[in-house]
Amino acid sequence: MKVSTFAAIAVLAVFAAGCGSKERSTEVGAGQSDMAVSAEPGGVASEISYQPGGSASGTLPGITVTGMGRSSAVPDVADWSFGVQTDEETASAALEAAADATRAILDALRDAGIAEEDLRTESVSLWPRTTDDGRAVIGYTASSSVHATVRDLGKAGSVVDAAVRAGANQVYGPSLRVSDSRTQYREAADAAIDDARAKAEALAAKAGLTLGTPVAIVESGGGVPGPLYDRAMAGAEAAGVPIEPGTSEISAVLTVTFAVS
Repeated sequence: MKVSTFAAIAVLAVFAAGCGSKERSTEVGAGQSDMAVSAEPGGVASEISYQPGGSASGTLPGITVTGMGRSSAVPDVADWSFGVQTDEETASAALEAAADATRAILDALRDAGIAEEDLRTESVSLWPRTTDDGRAVIGYTASSSVHATVRDLGKAGSVVDAAVRAGANQVYGPSLRVSDSRTQYREAADAAIDDARAKAEALAAKAGLTLGTPVAIVESGGGVPGPLYDRAMAGAEAAGVPIEPGTSEISAVLTVTFAVS
């Protein structure tokens, strides 16, 4: 019984000694290889995480930066909403009047060159009109609206005029956009990569390192801030309705890790 107890104590002592040795070895290695540098070039936080040959945590040597890119383009598509509101004594009469007016608007839009696939119903609504005290219904109001996509901005003014002449008494728009937004975003992403590389090169030079190729790229965000109206009368003007497309801007934000040596 005494022999077993002594053997167990000896095994525990050897295990504890081995663990202590491993911990001391890890601390020394980390102290010799770790180097961290932080900076904010251009107002964007960047980081160097440098461990030659790796470290106990398995972190690969590299510089991680955030790059931003933008791409501008002139919108070539306009979205409009055309609606009509009718007042009648009965609900069915109000809906019928709104339907007739909507059909006339749709026919006018087709005649103005809007393709069938670029037309759609947005909403149909009906509500009662009451006396001032709200106790009696004196009639009904119906409204209907359609959405139209105008792919030729040169015709936008004439399209609006056609809808109004057909009976539209509610007009909303234009919502301007670039039809090929994917190509525009790719251009913004290319600019973001260039921005990230420039920042990483500056950090690497400061730290005395040689910058390598990207080892990780994370898309952090981006979007379309909206059209910037910085071009006066850049669009078409038809029948007294001017359309100014301005400039639409898309941004891309990428977090890139570059290898270093």
